[in-house]
Amino acid sequence: MVRSSSRATKAPTQSPGVAKTTPQLSGRQASTVLALVMWPLAAMSFIHKVLLVPQNKHETDDFTTVWEALHRFRAGIPVYSENYNTVDPHYLYSPGGTLLLSPLTALPGPGLGRLFYIAVNGGAIVAALAVLTVMFGHRLRGGVWPTAIFALFGTEAVYNTLLFSNNNGILLLFLVGFIHLLLHRRDILAGILIGLAITIKPQFAPLLFLPLVRKQWAVFAGGLGVPVLFNLAAWPLMTQPQEYVTELVPYLGQVRDYANSSIQGVGAYFGIPGPLILLLRVIAMLFVAVAVLLLLRYRERDELMWATTTSSILLAGVFLISNLGQMYYSMLLVPLLFTVTRSRSVMHNPVAWLGIYWCMSSDVWFSDRWEWPGRIVEFCRGTVGWALLIIAVGTTAAVWWMQDRRTARRPAPSSDDDRSSPTRSPTSTKEGDSTHDGLSQSHR
Repeated sequence: MVRSSSRATKAPTQSPGVAKTTPQLSGRQASTVLALVMWPLAAMSFIHKVLLVPQNKHETDDFTTVWEALHRFRAGIPVYSENYNTVDPHYLYSPGGTLLLSPLTALPGPGLGRLFYIAVNGGAIVAALAVLTVMFGHRLRGGVWPTAIFALFGTEAVYNTLLFSNNNGILLLFLVGFIHLLLHRRDILAGILIGLAITIKPQFAPLLFLPLVRKQWAVFAGGLGVPVLFNLAAWPLMTQPQEYVTELVPYLGQVRDYANSSIQGVGAYFGIPGPLILLLRVIAMLFVAVAVLLLLRYRERDELMWATTTSSILLAGVFLISNLGQMYYSMLLVPLLFTVTRSRSVMHNPVAWLGIYWCMSSDVWFSDRWEWPGRIVEFCRGTVGWALLIIAVGTTAAVWWMQDRRTARRPAPSSDDDRSSPTRSPTSTKEGDSTHDGLSQSHR
């Protein structure tokens, strides 16, 4: 009998210990899955912080203070007639800021007005994160935007901004819009935005350094002109506006020893000697100056990284060195965090993230067992966080500078090496550039 040659082929058996290959998600698929995971978390965190947290009782209510001052302005009653010797929240806005905020008096009442104000600030934070997501070359349908919302709404900065009904969310949107318009050379709008921010909070004034070194004079003029115009317009409309100079400005020049994470505030609270406080402030100034100067080399090579990093280091310096630095100001450092997705970023330094933890985390370090050490850590963590961030940025920028100098000193390749080396593609990017820098070539 002739056997058939068409025997059924036996399936090969898998060797023990060898795992089957599992299909991996592509980059776009992973981003989509991340979005599906993060959007529910982001939505619930937003609802919790915007709708629930501000309804909890707390002794600090910035909105009511603003509401009452604006109604005094509208009624022709002196605005700056408070007792500045108490620790109650005080109205700290200039006459120009008062005029700018005065439309809030059109809201139906302090209760509904506060809810509306909180919702606007929460929405402004979400909008600012959307703009940053696009600026750094990510899709809004991807996972970056909801992840950023969930992460930021878990910080002390957002929690207390919304609990205290403060305007840091709107200021963050102004800051992000200013950087975006500045880099796209929409000078008039950029100048108006930074001018409005300075009118509300003069701490933004150092950011005029960015248009100054880029020679965008219209932005610089707008940043100076808008606050001046608002103050000139408000002065004749306000009853006893001179009290801003005689009452509020001297108060702003004082260093308060509560709710103040600046070097001077912590020093006043713990009774640190004045010369030591001055020395620490000078050291911080030097680190900020070194960082800003060394980063200047990237204002054209990687302008998005330069603008976001420089603006953040200037603001962190203001928080740390000035008379008043409140920890929820740290929300304004968010543009710096987005640079971590780029090939060159100071946020690749783990010390920078340690600083972000200390100044933005919602962890509370008070301790029942270690009461005094816990108080020290809790009261100093904003100060330490800003200081670590400034040190990390300064040292990272210095390392980049030394690496670039070392590269520049290397001898040029010989002619034989030139002939054997591959020709560089004309479409390749320069060092420090990114294909996802959020800016089209037409705006460079």
